[in-house]
Amino acid sequence: MARFLCRFVLAAAFLVGSAIPGFVPLAGSFHFASTALADDDDDGDDDGGGGYGGSRSGRGGGEVYRPRSNGIPILRNLFNRFTPRARRRQARRATQPPAVNAPGELVAVVTAEDLTAAEGLGFEIIADEEVDLIGNRLARLGIPDGLTLAEARQRLVTARPAVTADLNHYYRPEAEPECSSQPCLARLLIGWPTTSSAISSAAPRIGLVDTGINLTHEALVNQNIDFTDLSGKARAPSSKVHGTAVAALLVGARDSRSPGLLPDAELVAVDAFHRSGRDDRTDVFDLVRAMNIVASKDVDVINLSLTGPDNAVLERAVAAIAEKDIMIVAAAGNKGPNADPLYPAAYPNVTVATAVDRRHRVYRRAGRGEHVDFAAPGVNVWAAASIRGARLKTGTSFAAPFVTAAIGYMRARSPEMTRAQVKNALAAAVEDLGEPGRDPIFGWGLLRMDRLELAADALSLPKPSLAAEPGEPN
Repeated sequence: MARFLCRFVLAAAFLVGSAIPGFVPLAGSFHFASTALADDDDDGDDDGGGGYGGSRSGRGGGEVYRPRSNGIPILRNLFNRFTPRARRRQARRATQPPAVNAPGELVAVVTAEDLTAAEGLGFEIIADEEVDLIGNRLARLGIPDGLTLAEARQRLVTARPAVTADLNHYYRPEAEPECSSQPCLARLLIGWPTTSSAISSAAPRIGLVDTGINLTHEALVNQNIDFTDLSGKARAPSSKVHGTAVAALLVGARDSRSPGLLPDAELVAVDAFHRSGRDDRTDVFDLVRAMNIVASKDVDVINLSLTGPDNAVLERAVAAIAEKDIMIVAAAGNKGPNADPLYPAAYPNVTVATAVDRRHRVYRRAGRGEHVDFAAPGVNVWAAASIRGARLKTGTSFAAPFVTAAIGYMRARSPEMTRAQVKNALAAAVEDLGEPGRDPIFGWGLLRMDRLELAADALSLPKPSLAAEPGEPN
């Protein structure tokens, strides 16, 4: 409400000032209206930042909003965007299913005489073209005012019985087996098999400390998830946006809109966060408690898509987990390339993930440093939304689950492998990015699941097989 009032006062001042002769608005006077809405991320934490481009337009953050010559359109825009009615309208639009057909249109197979007759019946000829395949003309017809699509179609075929007419339906690409095109993009980037039984049958036990998880989400409702909520009555519960997305990336049902990398794995998840205003956060007390719960349940790897400052108690907890031969994967953080290293990522015995886009470019806000180990998809990754469905997510938080899943898979397939052996195998299987060898931007390089077998051969390690079963596509 305070933000709306502030915008209202400023807009009103601009409206009054624009009527004063000689008044010249400052460039960027209303720049706040652009920048405040530029980050379309819904995570609300340090590891779920906005998209690669830095603004919704995709033109980066350098553009300046230039107000019109009078303030009325700006004032109207503020009212239209922030009134309760506008919010309800936006909410309805967000929940509406995709359109099935073009509104107010029929498509018909016709002759030239049929078109003339259709115009006489009140139809608008939007477009028509001779189509050899049907041996006649194909037309898009706008229906007469006051008629429904069914009534309009009936009017046309009654008057012209030889005409074939129907709604102008929409068609969309069909989903690929076990994976729609959107989630497959990130998997293809790192060669993660989408139909291999080797992946499907791998069932490691993965630990996760994050925010709340919507266990009723269609991607998670029937999955093997052991969930503990540490939030007490004295604190507001955390949101379920971030945790739901990360959990589904790891173990989402294969037939859902956001299938997981290891849908048959067991997830041991703890919500260590609470809500404070618009901020999801955890303190060291709750974080270490959560790590203790997860580590006590014999997990193979723990995903920590969270960041904060150096802390002696947290460092000790991380070291204790390493002594249990449990691997930790942490996000590099989204404070920017010039920020100091964040924790727990910068502690020894932690495997650190940074984020890249589909063109192998590092995420513009990803942290850098000698502690970075692997790059993984983290820009516009298709992941579960907090209530239902899915949306694109960006941030090093969403790169970490790819590394976590790769480690979990290898440890499930070859439990005799040590933490060092697993990490060495992953490092030997990467696609080198940036400077040759390890560098502070990409670490060893881009994770490549399809190279693990060769890497295991080279290191004389047990060989996990990613080959598809007979009859399955590779």
